[in-house]
Amino acid sequence: MTRAISLPPLQTLLELRRGQALPMPPRLARLYGHLRMPHARRAKAHVFSNFVSSIDGVVSLNVRGHEGGGDISGFSIQDRMVMGLLRAIADVVIVGAGTLAADPQHVWTPEAICPELADEYRRLQTAIDKRQPALNVVVSAGGGLDLRLPVFAAGRVPILVVTTRGGARRLRRQAAPASLEIAALPGGRRIAPDAILDAVVRHASGRSASGPSASGLRASGRSASGPRILVEGGPQLLGCFYEERLLDEQFLTLAPQLAGRKAEDGRPGLVMGTTFAPRDPLWGNLLDARRGRDHLFLRYSFTGPARSRR
Repeated sequence: MTRAISLPPLQTLLELRRGQALPMPPRLARLYGHLRMPHARRAKAHVFSNFVSSIDGVVSLNVRGHEGGGDISGFSIQDRMVMGLLRAIADVVIVGAGTLAADPQHVWTPEAICPELADEYRRLQTAIDKRQPALNVVVSAGGGLDLRLPVFAAGRVPILVVTTRGGARRLRRQAAPASLEIAALPGGRRIAPDAILDAVVRHASGRSASGPSASGLRASGRSASGPRILVEGGPQLLGCFYEERLLDEQFLTLAPQLAGRKAEDGRPGLVMGTTFAPRDPLWGNLLDARRGRDHLFLRYSFTGPARSRR
């Protein structure tokens, strides 16, 4: 049963009416407003990301026990509501090994991040004919993962590890849960982001084709459409996707705190491991802006000549 909570609705400041409005249950519609995604006839994957950042651009405090986004957002229930909403509509959620290490007990489902609205997320998934949890994908080039963690062992979500051939050999030394699948790709310390997407789309398409009981991608009116792929980080992985112009949209919660940085503290920004400006600046278009108390919920689209979609 959904817990009783006091949750004021977001205030819509800007909404460009692009895409198709999803059939939101009444309570989610009141709390969030309209949520539009690309039209069902879109044949390629739609890749989007969601992060929370401080005013000064910090996305993790990089302090043991305080690495997660909750310390950045102030554990905002409105931020958790939006995170759950995006997971509810995603067919795939991708995280890196560092994100898993920061929250090792987590499973990337809507009810795991916002249990207070679990019933509402289930109603939304029913309305879009999504019958399976999102495929959780963990990217780890070295394969240094503990397969006893809940995301692998609890059986709550279908799980895919994208790794290198060496990483796959290392993983197979452990007792792997039956639900775990491993995609072993060429590479050393870094896996090309387009190869990650290829592996994820192949795996997701196989789930879709396996029958009605595995039809998370075969939603009503979407049988020919590509999957919705949500990238939840971390900043290094997100930087790789942006570098190859593989991100369609960025959802960004701007939290009203100044976290600060010192040269040696390693606090990451939204994108790490690559630079764009001034030689190759990457500009977004603001699609949506909402206010929740003192937080801003922003949505940007990104385009570029180097886009490679499938």
